[in-house]
Amino acid sequence: MKVLVIMPTFNEAGNIHKSVSNLFEFNKDVELLIVDDNSPDGTGKLADDLATSDKRIHVLHRKGKEGLGAAYIAGFKWAFENNFDYVAEMDADGSHRAVDLPKLLAICSTNDLVIGSRYVKGGKTQNWPIHRQWLSRGGNIYARLMLGGKLNDMTAGFRVFDCSFLKRLDLATINARGYSFQIEMAYRTLRAGGRAAEVPITFVEREIGTSKMSSNIVIEALLLMTKFGFQRLFRIS
Repeated sequence: MKVLVIMPTFNEAGNIHKSVSNLFEFNKDVELLIVDDNSPDGTGKLADDLATSDKRIHVLHRKGKEGLGAAYIAGFKWAFENNFDYVAEMDADGSHRAVDLPKLLAICSTNDLVIGSRYVKGGKTQNWPIHRQWLSRGGNIYARLMLGGKLNDMTAGFRVFDCSFLKRLDLATINARGYSFQIEMAYRTLRAGGRAAEVPITFVEREIGTSKMSSNIVIEALLLMTKFGFQRLFRIS
């Protein structure tokens, strides 16, 4: 099983070394692709230095900040070109614990999408302010109402895809570029008849740097869920 972890970065110089070290401490047989959007703080240079000392690490440099979705799609295409079987999505800020990744990989051979979920039994968040908890839980409740399906954490960014399944999706038509990319990918997986499962993880709030979450990202996600929801209802009626 050939697994590629894709880790998008923008201004994560304070986190990249620890995140990469933790990844390989608990997942020695995976490879890592750092997708850097020309970080002004020099994250890309740090990633290059890491790659020179470990053949499991690769770096994809992009011209500028084009959004999370675009970074992941670029990473997916790189994985296809290099014949990986599975791709894992992980944040570079330490919020996705490397110790939890083996739980996702343990069931990826029988699923097209495995989500590391905060909202199934055993899942939790750590050091999150209450307003972030309300926003996240509310967003997922709205997603289930509008999009259907039984996934509890459609906004989660810690997940594993089967590359053979991803190749069947038309990635060129993915609309979302921010964090709503995760919602759209989960929705399209279910619409395409993909097998999806959730495993409990602990999401840890970053200790260094600032969150990329903004009001524009929240609005994009709400608009996207509403659009897909109306499309779904129209098809049913």
